[in-house]
Amino acid sequence: MKTRFFLGLSLAATAATAAPVEGWLHMRGPLQTGVSLETHLPDSIQAADALWTVDLPGRSTATVANGRLFVVGHLGEGADLQEGVFCFDAESGKPIWEHRFNDFLSDIIYTRYASSSPTIDPETGHLFFQGTQGIFASFTPDGKMLWQHSLMEALGRMTFPNGRTATPVVDRDLVITRGIMANWGAQGPPWDRFYGFDKKTGELAWAAKPGGRPKDSCFSSPALGWLDGKRVFYATTGDGSVVCANARTGEAIWQVPLFKAGINASVVVYNNEIAAAIYGTPYEPGQMVGFKIPHVQPKDANPVVIERKQVELWTQKITTSTSSPILVGDTIYVVAEKGELHSVNITTGRENWKIKLGIEQRNASPLFADGKIYLPMLENPAGEGGAAKGGTGTHGAFYVIKPGKNEAKILSHAVLDGRCFATPSVYNGKVYVQTTRKLYCFGQAGRSRGLAKAPLAKRWPKAGKAARLQIVPSEILLTPGQAVSFRTRKLDANGFLVEEVDGSTLRWESYIPPTAKVKARMNASFNNRGQIVADKKMVSSAGAFRATLGGLTGVIRGRVLPAPPLSEDFEGFNLTEDSLVDDGVKFAYPPLPWIGARFKFEVRERDGSNVLRKTIDNKRLQRATVFIGEQGMSNYTVQADVLTDGRRRKMSDVGIINQRYYIVLKGNEQKLEINSNLDRIRVPERGSPPNYRWKANTWQTIKARIDVAADGSGMVRAKAWPREEAEPKGWTLEFKHNNAHQSGSPGLFGFSPQEPVYIDNVKVTPNR
Repeated sequence: MKTRFFLGLSLAATAATAAPVEGWLHMRGPLQTGVSLETHLPDSIQAADALWTVDLPGRSTATVANGRLFVVGHLGEGADLQEGVFCFDAESGKPIWEHRFNDFLSDIIYTRYASSSPTIDPETGHLFFQGTQGIFASFTPDGKMLWQHSLMEALGRMTFPNGRTATPVVDRDLVITRGIMANWGAQGPPWDRFYGFDKKTGELAWAAKPGGRPKDSCFSSPALGWLDGKRVFYATTGDGSVVCANARTGEAIWQVPLFKAGINASVVVYNNEIAAAIYGTPYEPGQMVGFKIPHVQPKDANPVVIERKQVELWTQKITTSTSSPILVGDTIYVVAEKGELHSVNITTGRENWKIKLGIEQRNASPLFADGKIYLPMLENPAGEGGAAKGGTGTHGAFYVIKPGKNEAKILSHAVLDGRCFATPSVYNGKVYVQTTRKLYCFGQAGRSRGLAKAPLAKRWPKAGKAARLQIVPSEILLTPGQAVSFRTRKLDANGFLVEEVDGSTLRWESYIPPTAKVKARMNASFNNRGQIVADKKMVSSAGAFRATLGGLTGVIRGRVLPAPPLSEDFEGFNLTEDSLVDDGVKFAYPPLPWIGARFKFEVRERDGSNVLRKTIDNKRLQRATVFIGEQGMSNYTVQADVLTDGRRRKMSDVGIINQRYYIVLKGNEQKLEINSNLDRIRVPERGSPPNYRWKANTWQTIKARIDVAADGSGMVRAKAWPREEAEPKGWTLEFKHNNAHQSGSPGLFGFSPQEPVYIDNVKVTPNR
């Protein structure tokens, strides 16, 4: 059994590189607006003129640092398809290194998903990558992994079929990322959350939820800026808002609700005075809104919610679901959902011009450089004479456009191999773009004379008087008996570092927040060196501690999870809470240390004993994945008793998770199924006849075992039987996965669109 420190795997923290890091370091460029300062870039791009190409499908913006190009792509087929980060020589396209990762426990469809892009730290040259499945990792420029987290298993990151995945941003010592997360405790409700990690160690510094309850997934990249003396980030969110939060602490400042669904396009900010956000879907009209940036101060931990009408300056009937606007001076360029490029003045909202280019725009944003707009587009070949020549379907196009004050001129139009979902990037006289089949490089070989110096960064203000403590890591996961040290920072009222202090001088006390639904404490204490030490008892626990130093305070959260054997029959829970849905029914909240259980499951009485019941009152939470262990576990067996209400043709799905594989009893399909990504791993295959007939309102037992071999392959075995009968000797299903998941947390699964499901007598044991 493997155990890894904190949220994931922390391998090393290396010193900063001696040479300055030069290149295109983030998908939005040096100004965070989709604008390059370079000149001497190509006026025409044609597929046949590519400087080099690589067969690497994906939907990622390439980033470049010190002569190396980094991009996200995927290779392989079916169950062995893997996504990863790839490094090439930016001049020749020669491969240098790659790291691939399995997808797991998701419903991502790889023919339509939107991946993230690599981000480069301007200080160290280190790379940050977030995979569609939630792997968040850092690498050196030479490909050495520094640290890794599984955000799904550590923080409850949720996935969606469209795969929308955020690209991290670096702010001095922090790397900031986001996702729809359902963690534990107060962070248990699914929310569009932002996280600030120490970029060198991967330790969590802060967590934030500056928007409202999300209505959709969101993957827009936060824009860093300054507001009223604070270092802040502006972002669109899954509830249809634009938010502003302190980038040093995560504290929410303000929220402007704009739309009724999530916004996936990034916000653009003009002179710290005006912001513009755009929303839309392929199925309904959207809108672009310009508004004055509020100057307000929150009175508590919640943002100041400002009505749209109080700050709105203008609106335009322009809609886009995923393509972000870019800002050049006072002009916004944005591609509408149905393929028109628009030019809009950000101060007045007046449209300068628009030009029809393609039939649809998904994910890719325009790029402005050297007075030109570089723009991938989806178009119909019939529009170019394709139908007359027998052509059908759609293809990826790439435009170079010269924008003017009142019109735009198309300089070139290319047809590329594969569809263009990814935003292009430029550096050293070259234009890079990835399609669903290839990675292209256009331009002249050698060093360009049009390179521009990076813009000067604003001088950071000196810190004021210390006003609070920031404890890093702010969230921990321990095994019984494990000890962990902290770093303690004094911050001023704006969140800037005053000084780091000796942690042994802090006074620690167990802390239960006044809003806590579950009054629980972590089984741990502090020694005289300022380390937290988990109790050696092999029981799970969760809670918080508060540190005090000279009137300043700071809080950390933590969990203790023992290694297997683990068991839970829920009999120790007192059913004292009154149900808001079922009058007169008492329940208890699920185990506090479990990830993703809050509001999705409750402990209730059934058949004379306490069991875990999947809630059905919230339609957004019909599908629930819960993690009850640590992500580094491997080679173990999971068993649980499960039941669904209903009748023969109206049953729900319920199951267990073993090492990143679902083992599920499918109610209406009358199947026992192994899956991990529904689009790639599903045993038996979709459409196969029933293999396990079971009845509603009868307890069944599910058991699954995973064995990983030395060559990286793994055998997944699963069985089910009526609980009242003896366990069968053979396995119902066996599946060999060539690129097996090497580790993963055990967990529980429920999908209850109509009828609730129940789980009891959960057991996790090491394989023997």
